[in-house]
Order: sequence, then structure tokens, then C-alpha cells
Amino acid sequence: MLDGVSLDQLRTFVAAAEEGNFTAAGRRLRRAQSVVSQTLANLEGQIGVKLFDRSGRVPTLTDQGHALLAGARAVAKEVDLFKARARGMAAEPETELSLVVDSMFPVAVLGSAVAAFQVQFPSIPLRLDVEMWEAVADPVPDRRCAIGILGSLSPAPPQFSLERLLTVRGIKVVSPQHPLATQRAPIPPAVLAEHIQLMHVDRSSVWRTARLELLSQRTWRLRDLAAMHHFLRAGVGFGMLPLHMVQADLTSGALVEIHAEDDPREGTAISMSAAYLTNKPPGRAGRWFIDRLKEEAAAPRVNGAAAVSADSISPIPRAKRNPVLLQATVESSPGRAALTRLMSTGG
Repeated sequence: MLDGVSLDQLRTFVAAAEEGNFTAAGRRLRRAQSVVSQTLANLEGQIGVKLFDRSGRVPTLTDQGHALLAGARAVAKEVDLFKARARGMAAEPETELSLVVDSMFPVAVLGSAVAAFQVQFPSIPLRLDVEMWEAVADPVPDRRCAIGILGSLSPAPPQFSLERLLTVRGIKVVSPQHPLATQRAPIPPAVLAEHIQLMHVDRSSVWRTARLELLSQRTWRLRDLAAMHHFLRAGVGFGMLPLHMVQADLTSGALVEIHAEDDPREGTAISMSAAYLTNKPPGRAGRWFIDRLKEEAAAPRVNGAAAVSADSISPIPRAKRNPVLLQATVESSPGRAALTRLMSTGG
């Protein structure tokens, strides 16, 4: 009987669990409430598990239903991703590929993928915006950008399909001249609160810093990761930066890693994923670019101990390169100099 479980049944189960009742699930699925109820009853009969308790006014998930919900979501998501990738492979190449990228994403990985894309698809313009936090996701639903590269610290809208690319490690750093640099043990919150905290925020969250680990009332809110980097090197406050951006500073002693009492031992792990609308997957060029990002992310220079600095990016190869094909907005870029060099290398 388990072999007869259908994707439609799993989608109905997920919709009913997320909407909280069968009527709302029916509206979401554009079906009558009775059809939703019968579909779920058939599913329960096939798997031999009661998913909903119907004794009250509103059906509620049973313990077994809660336990199986994550698996049902995962199956539905994988099928959506499979279908999206298949549609992308079958589609014609786009006339333009537009991307919005989180400023925490390693510029070395992005630059290498862009360089390869320009050689592989020399006639397709590539448009690139660099943003942060929620601002990365904003252009994708309204289709101003086809693909977003966003971090796990930003919530992904439910209509997105996500493909994991790499994990960025965020660490707290200070100048060696800063008073906190002498703290060898994990630093108590009361001590951190005495110092300026530099925080990386986007336009929409300048005054919503609770999720950004507010550790001091003395905060500087910055939308430019490069400016934050320079202030930290100059001895102004403490803050979190991606490890790949400060690796050279840690090696040279220009910056020192510090640890707060509640910090994870290996720093804050930020998973970076390619995101796109499930019902509007990337075409052949976009599919190629995502796969190339995965290849570049797996390269030893990223996953190994010697991560590449954001300012050490190689220029775009001249072969087949048309300099007018790449447009970029780098208002919030962690590697402004790198992307400037990326765009200005001669053709």
C-alpha cells in the first residue's frame, strides 16, 4: 500500500498542516474541502498512520503527523526541484541573466563563475546586483532578478526553490589594539556591552537588529561590508565578518578573533544557496551558472584552510569577452575593489 502513496497526497497533507484546516487547504489547492478530507483519509489508510485528530472543531496534527510532516515537505520540495531543473535544461538560453548576490558570498567564487560564464555564453548579458539580508530576496519574486544568492540568516519566501552552494563562517574580530583583543576566554555580555558594536544591516532592517545578535547599545549600523572591515582594522569596535574576508588579516595579525560566551565554537555558520521561483526556474544559462557556482564552491581555495581574500579575485579572461555585457551594482559589496577590477579589465 505504501507504494501507492502519491505526490498529490503528500502535497495535500503539507497544505492541510500548514493552513491549519482542510477548508483553507482546499482554497490553497483549489479543491473542495471534501476532496481534501477524502485525500487525507485515503493517505492515512494507505500508510496505516493517523495524521490528523478530527475529534475537535478543527483537525489538528497528531504526534505521528508532526513526525512525518518534515519528510513529506522534503519529498515535495525535491520533486519541485527535479522538475525545475528539467525545465531549465530543456529551455532555450535566456536573452539576459540577472543575479542578486548576498554581500557575504565569497567574491572569489562569484568572480570565477562570472568569468567562466562570459566565455561559455559570450552573447548573453549578465546583470549583477550585490545586496544584503532580506534585500537579496526582494528582486526575485517580482522577477527583477532571475536568481538570488542568499544566506540562511535571511528567511526564504515559500515560493522559492533553494540549492545549497557553500557555507560561510562568520567570526567576531577586533583590531589587536582594541581592549577586547586581550580577552583570551569567552567574553561575557557585560564586557561586550561596554564597547561599540559594528553591525551589517540592510535598508529594511536598520532598526530591527534583534536577529542580528545585538550585544551592545553602542552600535554603528553599516550597509557597506568593506567599510565595516576598514573600521574594525582601524580599531573601532567589534563585529562579525565572513572568515574568507578576514583570513589574510588573521594571518598577518591585522585582526584578532574574539569569542562571546554564547558563540558557537566554530563561529556562525551561514549557508549560502541559489534561490529562484519554483514556477519560474532558470533557463539553460542560469542552470549552467548555478552548477558552475557549485563547482567553484567545492574548489580547495574555499573549503580549505587558506580561503581566498575578497580582494584577490582574478580578472575576467579576455577570450571572447565583451566588456559591455556585464553590468553591476556594488553599493553594498564586500569586495568593491575586486568587482571594479572585474568590470574594468580590458577587452
